[in-house]
Amino acid sequence: MKKTLGLAALAAMLACSAAQAQQVNVKIGVLSDMSSLYADIGGPGSVAAAKLAIADFTKDHPNVKVEMISGDHQNKPDVGSNIANQWYDVDKVDMIIDVPNSGVALAVSQVAATKNRLFIVSGAAASDLTGPKCNADTIHWTYDTWMLSNGTATAMVKTGGDTWFFLTADYAFGHALERDAGAVVEKNGGKVLGKVRVPLNTNDFSSFLLQAQSSKAKVIGLANAGGDTINSIKQAAEFGIVKGGQKLAGLLVFASDVNALGLPTAQGLSLTETWYWDMNDANRAWTKRWQAERNAAGKYPTMIHAGVYAGILHYLKARLALGGDPDGKTVAEKMKATPTDDILFGKGEIRVDGRKTHPAYLFEVKKPEESKYPGDFYTLKATIPANEAFRPLPEDNCPLVKG
Repeated sequence: MKKTLGLAALAAMLACSAAQAQQVNVKIGVLSDMSSLYADIGGPGSVAAAKLAIADFTKDHPNVKVEMISGDHQNKPDVGSNIANQWYDVDKVDMIIDVPNSGVALAVSQVAATKNRLFIVSGAAASDLTGPKCNADTIHWTYDTWMLSNGTATAMVKTGGDTWFFLTADYAFGHALERDAGAVVEKNGGKVLGKVRVPLNTNDFSSFLLQAQSSKAKVIGLANAGGDTINSIKQAAEFGIVKGGQKLAGLLVFASDVNALGLPTAQGLSLTETWYWDMNDANRAWTKRWQAERNAAGKYPTMIHAGVYAGILHYLKARLALGGDPDGKTVAEKMKATPTDDILFGKGEIRVDGRKTHPAYLFEVKKPEESKYPGDFYTLKATIPANEAFRPLPEDNCPLVKG
């Protein structure tokens, strides 16, 4: 009997080894903003992060062959949808990743669901992607509007910033961020005095800032990102808004934004991120590799770039374990069933709604005299545990969540 069991165990081991040795062919599409206001937070930096992830995984698993292509969605949902359809149907792309711009991401998510192919969101923020618009083929990796609001808005209201006025990017992302931040402000006893919707990729914020200034709100919430955030903060400094006693809340600020603004302009900003290049030795070492891949010594990766890297690694682990050419739902289920663990985000999980969870960090931008070296941007003010950083499942309104 023991001999029979031993032979069965050996056969199982050999079968597992054979499965692991089978060649697995994967094609990944990095869809991003390559040339406009979100190019620094995603764009070529996301392509560099994807290359690093592919190189790291295939070095240890030479039987996995990965091809990568990239495209520019131009911040237009119709362009993003057309590329996604072309990639899934004609180019046989297995997984699309990144997609900064929530309007584009929501459109691509629907394409992924229709085609039953995987979509990993690292660049977009709208919490609806794991809320009422969730689907079984979409995983939201890095951050979202609920998390950003929960960190920054809560902290600012609790320290006296109890009246708010929003400058809001006029599309899905800005609307979601304004909605989620406004709810947090009111939940903590604050009040929203007003808001103004600002066209995407605006150069002149003067009329919008004047409205915010005249509201007398203690906090001006910037529900925008990338180039829009940079321009609004620069012009707020020119108007003397902070010197006049109002505070700016950067509801989505990246290290690349602070680098572009410079510490004299950005100092004192409160912000929430899930990854910062200078937090630990592993992040710093990866940043050096990313800078070399991009040939950009003076640039710093964002949490979006880190999410692209980590998301691809976890995806490839699932593909290796499954073998063959599984559909999007099957891969997503395997990714959800497997705890996440990588050098950039550490241990975590992917919930049934597709939300990847990990800690978030509340930072304050340093004064110039506090910065010790290039890229030394932030002071850590608080760590928000993974189980508190993201919206609780019962509040999600995601159709995948039972009960």
